[in-house]
Amino acid sequence: MDGYFASRLHHQLRAQVRDFAEREVRPRIPAMEAARTVDRDLSLLIARQGWLGATIGADFGGMSLGHLAKTIIIEELSRVSGAMGAMVQASQLGVAKIVHFGNDEQKKTWLPAIAAGECLPTIAVTEPDSGGHVLGMSATAVRDGDDYLLNGRKVYVGNSHVGDLHGVVVRTGPGSRGLTAFLVESDRPGFRIGKQKPTMGLHGFSFGELSFDNCRVPAANRLGDEGDGLSVAYSSSVLYGRANLTAVSLGIHRAILEETSRFCEQRRRYGKPLHELPSVKLKLGTMQSRLMTSRLAAYHAVHLLDAGMPCDAELMNAKLVNVESAIDSARNAMEIHAAAGLFTDRPIERYMRDALHMFAPAGTSDVQLLRLAEVALGTARGQWSQRLSEVVRMTPTG
Repeated sequence: MDGYFASRLHHQLRAQVRDFAEREVRPRIPAMEAARTVDRDLSLLIARQGWLGATIGADFGGMSLGHLAKTIIIEELSRVSGAMGAMVQASQLGVAKIVHFGNDEQKKTWLPAIAAGECLPTIAVTEPDSGGHVLGMSATAVRDGDDYLLNGRKVYVGNSHVGDLHGVVVRTGPGSRGLTAFLVESDRPGFRIGKQKPTMGLHGFSFGELSFDNCRVPAANRLGDEGDGLSVAYSSSVLYGRANLTAVSLGIHRAILEETSRFCEQRRRYGKPLHELPSVKLKLGTMQSRLMTSRLAAYHAVHLLDAGMPCDAELMNAKLVNVESAIDSARNAMEIHAAAGLFTDRPIERYMRDALHMFAPAGTSDVQLLRLAEVALGTARGQWSQRLSEVVRMTPTG
């Protein structure tokens, strides 16, 4: 499969990220699990590798390698730490809004800094009372001369506690054309980060609350025109969010199978390795099949995206298949480990907790299925992948 989708550059990138993950990330996992708070130092170290610039053009200091390269980076980090894979995927959401909607000045100002790891971007859309219903948001921005005054709250913001530049979508008017996006630096007066709350998994990553109290933002920080906020939110979710979460799930899934296979080799029952039991071997075969299907769905979707081809349905399906498969394989792995999987000296329970975190962002599995039903019925509305493909089209060779 790698030979079909990936080039020599992709193979080199995979080896580079895997070496880094094993050397720099894996030793820090026990401390992250114990602290259950964001690991700022490790997040910045990863950012400084330049990987946040995978889809940023070379003119702005990026890698110019596209979405398949981004998938490989996130996958390899997530294979070791779902938290650090999530950190990179959340930053990439922040990249999307500038790449696709930033003006020349905004791109020149922010993209080189992001590519160099000097700025961690986020995107902030979800609110406490509206959840995934984007049009239900109530946070506002009101024009005041050359500025806007932002008020309201955003929740579940990936990289909330390490982010330097937040892409905030708020309401400037009624209806679907009443949403507008802004770039808000983390040191602006009136901006505040909520206390980080403990979560079930992804320890080392932060996805918390941002609040705005008459936060003054220059009109020059507006992304696109007034009324473009819905497009900023949806394009980031569809083009980057689904692909990124697919990659995190794929990396966790690989870790689940690798760890469970090792366990079955090491653990003996009735004088033979555990995998000699037919029931265990069937579960391993099922997990292997799921992983192969998941990788195919993931790589195919981003391959189409890099080629500038319509692929909204493929991105939805990739997220659906990878998230559900990783969760199903995590359950099988826990069944094989039995009581041994319940203790934290083995990583399998961490993989299960982390896999469950992938379910809701960028649309739950039910949302993906509803959208895919629209594809089947011929009632799907537009193709974000086609609309924005001309902005960034990267197909690496070599």
